[in-house]
Amino acid sequence: MSDRLPHEKGFHVSWDQIHRDSRALAWRLDGKGPDDGAWRAIVAITRGGMAPAMIIARELDIRTVDTISVKSYDHQTQTEPKVLNAPDADLMGDGTGILVIDDLVDSGRTLELCRQLYPNAHFATVYAKPKGRAQVDSYITEVSQDTWIFFPWDMAMQYVKPYRGRD
Repeated sequence: MSDRLPHEKGFHVSWDQIHRDSRALAWRLDGKGPDDGAWRAIVAITRGGMAPAMIIARELDIRTVDTISVKSYDHQTQTEPKVLNAPDADLMGDGTGILVIDDLVDSGRTLELCRQLYPNAHFATVYAKPKGRAQVDSYITEVSQDTWIFFPWDMAMQYVKPYRGRD
């Protein structure tokens, strides 16, 4: 019997790693906006997109930052995504010049819902899984579909048993 989590693979991301990867995403997005390379605003998908959005906003000197709250998970189980809170409609328009940032695209259902609302926005995530990759315009690292990413805001420092075998 295994004491592992239900997910076969785990990818643990530290605060340092999310910071480095978010900065790399900012560099990839730099100069790619529709207004002579500039972006009008950033919209973070709460909650996971908030840390990367803050880092990207700082790196690209974007002062207008808003959030969209989409619930698509109940703990580690995916559910039908629904918008709980949307950004200012006047800011968003059809999404032109807006960077929508999330930590991860998994199935793509959250971004698909956001794309329906803001079809001309640029969607960027730090990490991407194959099923959702088509919904994202820019990302840094691809992981396999069966990998569960543990973000630093989900973890505490503790002992972890080796993946195989014993100590």
